[in-house]
Amino acid sequence: MRIGIIGAGALGSTFAALLAAAGHDVEIAARGATLAAIREHGIRLSGGYGDVIARVDCAERLTRRPDLALVCTKAQDGAAAIEANGAHLDGTVVVVVQNGLDGVDIAANLLPDATSLGLLSMIAANHSEPGIVRVTATAESYLGRGDGPPEPVAVDTAAVLSAAVPVVAIEDFRGSQWTKLVVNMLNSITAIVGVPLGAVIADDGLLRVLTASMLECVRTGLARRVRFGSMNGLDDTLLRRFASAQLDEATAVPAGLVRRMSWEDNRGSTQQSILRGQPTEIDFLNGAVVREAVAVGLDAPVNRALVGLVHEVERGGFLPAERVRAILD
Repeated sequence: MRIGIIGAGALGSTFAALLAAAGHDVEIAARGATLAAIREHGIRLSGGYGDVIARVDCAERLTRRPDLALVCTKAQDGAAAIEANGAHLDGTVVVVVQNGLDGVDIAANLLPDATSLGLLSMIAANHSEPGIVRVTATAESYLGRGDGPPEPVAVDTAAVLSAAVPVVAIEDFRGSQWTKLVVNMLNSITAIVGVPLGAVIADDGLLRVLTASMLECVRTGLARRVRFGSMNGLDDTLLRRFASAQLDEATAVPAGLVRRMSWEDNRGSTQQSILRGQPTEIDFLNGAVVREAVAVGLDAPVNRALVGLVHEVERGGFLPAERVRAILD
């Protein structure tokens, strides 16, 4: 199958390398130093899915119409990337591999003649330098759209992508998007103080702020009448119970998630963006909680404060942990 991948970061490069290794005809759209590195050395993948050096076609934009396209940019870059490659995307299946809640709707609005799906990936990978990616944790990914049962196109697309990594077509994709958003609350504090997740959950003050941000996210989802999907040991029953817990009791949920997934050394994609000097997705993660809360007449002050601190880090570097602990004061 002819597959186009837009974005050559950690996930885009992982999918490109593994789909090419499975025999698909892959073209990847990349920019700058990453484009040059892939053209010269290929994509060099290591870690959880094995060692792969993939020689794939690479250009600033897709040069041909694919049978299947994956949009693997950061959330804030998705619309521009789709528009730049739109001439080759009409009539094809477009899978948006992004954090946040808006990616599939954005793609569907920009590409009315395409079939737009979303992919929730829990793979942890470090994009250390252009063209080089190390997968630090493997995981199943979830494909779909909307609130209903999985459509045949989602089932067929999941089967194709499973040649690279395990992908399952799921029902109630929206509910699973919200569960992924809860998981993504892990990103902000590591990005603010520059430490891995293990250090966050080992610090009582930081863990309490992390838990408070997750509580705001879950309570907002419930106000939006979300039924949370099952993912990484989290499900609707557990998260509803979590939402009614006291803060100190509730800290067991994020701490348990990090330990269960062996993410103690994981620094998260937001911190990786900081380290590369790039804008982060924070407005589509914690910022999404703030917007969704306002839409139902709630407030999300912890998430609003975390968004502000991440933007401060983007401008001037990591901050002392006390700045985060002070949020709950």
